[in-house]
Amino acid sequence: MPAYESDPLDLVLHGPRVLGFASASQIAARYELDLGTVDEALHDFEAQGWVRHTSFAGSSGWSLTEAGRAENERRLAIELGRAAARETVTRIHADFVPLNRRFGMACTSWQFRPTRADPMAFNDHADWRWDERVLRTLASLGNALGQLCDRLTACLRRFDGYADRYSSALAKVDAGQRRWVDAPEIDSCHTVWIQLHEDLLATLGIPRGSDA
Repeated sequence: MPAYESDPLDLVLHGPRVLGFASASQIAARYELDLGTVDEALHDFEAQGWVRHTSFAGSSGWSLTEAGRAENERRLAIELGRAAARETVTRIHADFVPLNRRFGMACTSWQFRPTRADPMAFNDHADWRWDERVLRTLASLGNALGQLCDRLTACLRRFDGYADRYSSALAKVDAGQRRWVDAPEIDSCHTVWIQLHEDLLATLGIPRGSDA
């Protein structure tokens, strides 16, 4: 059975939920949609009270309102039913939860390196053994993420891309560009991971934090 193809308008509404403070071009690029279609839909959704456009610190983007979040989850629930995928995605989310805990611990270890004098000391990345251990964990998680995403995309096409984006970020880290571990303004390992997590939560209608 081929993977379910989401309605483009549903993807436009879903984009700000997953990407956060997102521009029309970012949403179009993420889901391979026509930019004009995305821009028109966002303005229609704004009139419905589902999204808002704001500017901050020289940048601007779209975000969901509370009504928009509810509409997004309603549409995703309908999609799950049409794709007959709820049971599969629920199992995959259950498999994701322990991986998410490991990822959180790895990111903490990347940012902090406790010392006898300061258990909350920032990691200055001078201890290459410490960092290499973290990077091995991130690589192992990348392999697990790839298998998980293969299962997701087999039933819902819109989950495609997460594993490749994570692998691309990790390759940059391996090439010495260490900011690709967790920098928030780029498609870092951390950015991709939290977007996938948000995607799973939205798809299943699970409140953030309740699956910790």
